Amino acid sequence: MEHNFETIIYEEKGAVAWVTLNRPEVYNAFNQQMQDELRSVWRHLRTADEIRAAVLTGAGDRAFCTGIDRAEAMANLGEDQQHMFNTSNPYMFDDPGHDLGPKQCDLWKPVIAAVNGMACGGAFYLLSEADIIIASDHATFFDPHVTYGMSAVFEPIQMLQKMPFGEVMRLSLLGNYERLTAERAREIGFLSEIVPKEELHGAANWLAESIASQPALAVQTTLRAIWFGHEATRLQAIAMAPSLVGCGNSKQAMEEGQAAFSSGKRITPRLR
Repeated sequence: MEHNFETIIYEEKGAVAWVTLNRPEVYNAFNQQMQDELRSVWRHLRTADEIRAAVLTGAGDRAFCTGIDRAEAMANLGEDQQHMFNTSNPYMFDDPGHDLGPKQCDLWKPVIAAVNGMACGGAFYLLSEADIIIASDHATFFDPHVTYGMSAVFEPIQMLQKMPFGEVMRLSLLGNYERLTAERAREIGFLSEIVPKEELHGAANWLAESIASQPALAVQTTLRAIWFGHEATRLQAIAMAPSLVGCGNSKQAMEEGQAAFSSGKRITPRLR
């Protein structure tokens, strides 16, 4: 894949793709170009079989992402229109971040989000679709929509999949008046790990490389099963389980697994 993006940095390191939001001058806020470039990357990774996991992070250590670039978004708000983004009525208003994240782009490979600094507003489009989220110890999370006269809608709806109801409500209604620390985000299960900022890259790399070292089909089917079980009812998920097992337990992968087991070599696990 060509790497001539302007708003992101895309790198392939072995079986891991690194996707870095690269607009630090605006705290890695996304504009239409970044959205298009992210979509291109996620769609590319669907068929790049050599890539087995991805890390998503932001340039610098001040911000992971601060949501939509308000300067560009507000410029698209027509003066003679009653509703947003030049539509004649709200039924024709599209989610501005509808294809920003990997799952919206139908990518079912593990994505690790490494949050370095602020993550707010539209950043939750990305975090809500990440599979594992880790953060530096100075990371903070908040949603400023209501403070600036905008309803928080798409982001909290998606974040209900990742945070308890009361936490999403508090985060959304307080706007700029309160920020969630990394420690609190871990307490409520949003983060799985906090590390010093200078160790964030290494921690994300260890996660991605460890996952990528295992049979790809088994990993990807497991990922799909967990998301399906999370979003569907229990009975719906159980009914789908035999089909997922049939897709994910390939003869080749199981032979590889058996060979690894029979070799006598054992992985020394890290304790967390």
